[in-house]
Amino acid sequence: MYPLIRKILFRFDPEKTHEWTIQSLQRVQRIPLLLQLLHSWMKMDDPRLNMTISHLHFPNPVGLAAGFDKNAKVYQALAALGFGSVEVGTLTPRRQTGNPLPRLYRLVEDNAVINRMGFNNSGVEQARLHLSTLPRPPIPIGVNLGKNKNTPQTEAASDYRHGLRALYRHGDYFVVNISSPNTQGLRDLQQDEVLSEFLRLVMTERDEMQDETGEIRPLFLKLAPDLSRDELTKAVRIALDLKIDGFIASNTTLSREGLTSPLHKEQGGLSGRPLKEMSTEMIRRIYRISDGKVPIIGVGGIFNGEDAYEKIKAGASLLQVYTGMIYQGPSIARNINRELLRLMDKDGFQHLSEAVGWDHRN
Repeated sequence: MYPLIRKILFRFDPEKTHEWTIQSLQRVQRIPLLLQLLHSWMKMDDPRLNMTISHLHFPNPVGLAAGFDKNAKVYQALAALGFGSVEVGTLTPRRQTGNPLPRLYRLVEDNAVINRMGFNNSGVEQARLHLSTLPRPPIPIGVNLGKNKNTPQTEAASDYRHGLRALYRHGDYFVVNISSPNTQGLRDLQQDEVLSEFLRLVMTERDEMQDETGEIRPLFLKLAPDLSRDELTKAVRIALDLKIDGFIASNTTLSREGLTSPLHKEQGGLSGRPLKEMSTEMIRRIYRISDGKVPIIGVGGIFNGEDAYEKIKAGASLLQVYTGMIYQGPSIARNINRELLRLMDKDGFQHLSEAVGWDHRN
């Protein structure tokens, strides 16, 4: 049915459609029986897909990327759609409205989206309220952290430290997002001359919270696909030296190569099908640089099981989708997991972990 539903939804403004979707999911959450029925239909409990990463148990590898549930309002309903994890945010210390409208575009001809949202969110305190009151599903909930637009670059680390301290007891893992192209100067934090000190300060805050609470919260670094080979190598090595727990590859791209949509000149980050090869190659490089010793969450252009499997064999232990769900529908996690099992059987793998980084061993 989704192709018909998509045809109707795509007649409306993308951001309005997203707001309507969030409201619909909130209604679903208010009806426990409906939530239970949805979960029983969508869930994937096959133990061959279970992954344990950084002390966290993921029932399946297909998560929902940050940007959908910006304010941690509907992660319960999203878990019922069969996702193995949900990442909320991006969250900043203070509420901000983001960039001027319009700021979200569907490039239907390219199976892509361009956004220049600008970290629009209600702030960490509102998210903390939601995370502390809404029921928690039995999947990891990640928290994607950013900085406020008006925070000086020299004080950027303080925003991430604030987010960690405010939400540490409520997130299962945290993401340092310094790779969005929609906050001016944010990507400069990926450069080696500033990354080392910035990340050291954030890691110190995480370690202090770990000592204070006695609870381990993994920290992942989300990087941009537009980094040069040398820039990526330096960024990964700096993060590894500081004992980062893992990487997310990748955020959206500024590239417009090969696009056919008349909207391709809109400013912002591009996601979806055109990002697939860029993000997969980035996963391969990070896996090589790190010798496969830290987990990688693969994001970008995942629409089906074959896309997902390609990223796993390149070195990703976990996956995230977003634009793929816009085009493929709410059953995308279930469909990808089913296809993964078929592909694993074809290659003779008994467990998904055996396929992680397979390309590097053959």
